Amino acid sequence: MKLCLLAIPVAILGCSCAQTGGGARINPGLAAMVPADTILLSGIRMNELRATPLYTKMLSQQRLSELDDFAKQTNFDPRKDVNEMLLASNGVESVLLARGNFKIQAPAGMKKSIYKGATLYGKTGGAYAILDATTAVAGVESAVRRAIDQKQSGRPGPASLLDRARALPGSGQLWFVSSGWGTLPERLAGDAGNLSNMGRLLRTIENASGTADLRSGIAATVIGQCRTDPDAKNLGDAARGMVGLGRLSVPENQPEMLRVFDGIKVEQKQRTVQVNVSISPDLIDKLLKMTETRPKASAKNR
Repeated sequence: MKLCLLAIPVAILGCSCAQTGGGARINPGLAAMVPADTILLSGIRMNELRATPLYTKMLSQQRLSELDDFAKQTNFDPRKDVNEMLLASNGVESVLLARGNFKIQAPAGMKKSIYKGATLYGKTGGAYAILDATTAVAGVESAVRRAIDQKQSGRPGPASLLDRARALPGSGQLWFVSSGWGTLPERLAGDAGNLSNMGRLLRTIENASGTADLRSGIAATVIGQCRTDPDAKNLGDAARGMVGLGRLSVPENQPEMLRVFDGIKVEQKQRTVQVNVSISPDLIDKLLKMTETRPKASAKNR
């Protein structure tokens, strides 16, 4: 069983998760850069995430190699430079907006260009720009340019999406709001089997939202609102089916891991499907040990 099983409710609704407390805090400078056609907005409070036990353990076990790649590609490191990140997508392309402490320096091997007064560094279609000592933007070059356009236009971005984000309950380190799924469901529908079915189910969701809190294990709630009651019933049934498949994947000699799936509850009421997730710290530790990767033995020691 793999750690990715923890993401079952995320896969179900194409999202991440909510708790009790205050709403999502969005830096006004980053909010001003969110393109108006954004349909999915996700936030990470990196300064708070870095303090969580799960993040610390995964970092110490070198499970966050994606951050290494990101640091090499963009010349800034989320593990130490970034305090807050927003990921905005219009369903076709995405842009990452970051707030933190950045050093403006020209990385080797990257093409330098100027766009509306901002210096862009690009390579193989991707680009990033450090707009000032505390603000950076990264993504495909066209998305980076659109974020700069949005900032300089002074026009409002996706007001309803930003308002929904600010109204989210929770003190979680991860949050998202969505008002559609762009081309993703169509891409899934082109595949066979379960992915095709998932694509059809995703297209029935009108909006979704949530936050995830990793301070003590994983505590999360994913909420999706479908077009009709029957659509919601189908989605809820699919979610329960995926949880059931997860239970079947638990090895016979590790029955305690069934508690992972006992902590995933799916509820459906009229057009709304809600997935509540509660996974204790001890189970997280067991999952990390089960999926721990060890260095390959060298030919000399074989």
